Amino acid sequence: MIRRTTRDRILDAANRLFYSDGIRAVSVDAIAAKAGVTKKSLYYHFRSKDDLIAAYLASRDQPNLALFSTWYEEAKGSAADRTAEIFLQLARSARHPKWKGCGFLRTAAELANTPGHPALKIGAQHKKKFEAWLARRYTESGVANPTKVARRIVLLMEGAFATMLIHRDADYAQSAAETARFLVKNAKRA
Repeated sequence: MIRRTTRDRILDAANRLFYSDGIRAVSVDAIAAKAGVTKKSLYYHFRSKDDLIAAYLASRDQPNLALFSTWYEEAKGSAADRTAEIFLQLARSARHPKWKGCGFLRTAAELANTPGHPALKIGAQHKKKFEAWLARRYTESGVANPTKVARRIVLLMEGAFATMLIHRDADYAQSAAETARFLVKNAKRA
């Protein structure tokens, strides 16, 4: 049995609560209680709630990128088909009752009035990593203008995340899948 550290338990509790209820709605007291630690112990591991919010997003970075990579790599067909599959898998995920949207996007919305917040920087880095990863896949597949196409797909994905969150309708990601397929398939050399 793997022993979980106190820091891991706090971060797991923050992940569950922040994603479920939002970062502003969740108190440090609630996170400490969910983690089964004292508030003093929480502050020993995280100097402030802002540090905990940043750690929450940082902990979501690699798992989210790995999931997108898995969806892409396991898909059949061309780069266009594989990109569409990311959106189709996103639609499937969005149909789960516990799906609350993109944690990075939701956090950015909640922190919109604090542009220097470390979590916003982590979120921006995450989105850039995804864009760069996608551009590398497109380069490997011979897609014309891979950087430009990756940027367009990222814009489409953010729009799909936001629209699904507003309407609570995963069909928007399915529509975005067809648009993504079209964008990648019809990329032109500049």
